[in-house]
Amino acid sequence: MTGMTTQNAINWPEKYLPGTGDNFVSNEVIVQGLTAARVWHYLTDTSEWEGYYDNVADISFPEGGGPQLTDDQVFSFGTFGFPPLDAHVVELQAPADGVPGRLSWTAKQDGKPEERLDVLHAWLVEDLPGGRVRILTQETQIGEPAAALANERPNPMLNGHQAWLDGLVRAAAG
Repeated sequence: MTGMTTQNAINWPEKYLPGTGDNFVSNEVIVQGLTAARVWHYLTDTSEWEGYYDNVADISFPEGGGPQLTDDQVFSFGTFGFPPLDAHVVELQAPADGVPGRLSWTAKQDGKPEERLDVLHAWLVEDLPGGRVRILTQETQIGEPAAALANERPNPMLNGHQAWLDGLVRAAAG
């Protein structure tokens, strides 16, 4: 077959392998007229998030730095009604020619078993032929709150991440 393009995939740490946790969601958009570099700015600069995504709040950098996410950075943010989660950037690679942008962070909430949450939220941003960009976001969640979310219909994580993607595209198209 000619003209086939192989698309990149998320790099998954073993602990968060899709299908092995209590909740997994995957959202993807492919749009024309944007570049991975333009999208990357709005994804990695947390000062932009609240401007295009209404399900995030209380972003902070307890060890300094920010608002730009960097590799190995610690940050905190509230989402889906949870108190601010302790987050840690575990993969960050800016997009380049022929190389997808990759961003992943873990986010955790400690407490009693019914409160404990451990997630990996991953993003992949890549330029495709024909002036298109692909944005893939996937998340694996471990814990009782995640299992409860997985059983809700409509799925709040799926819809929330789609809203994040849609807002990201609107902001980058700005």
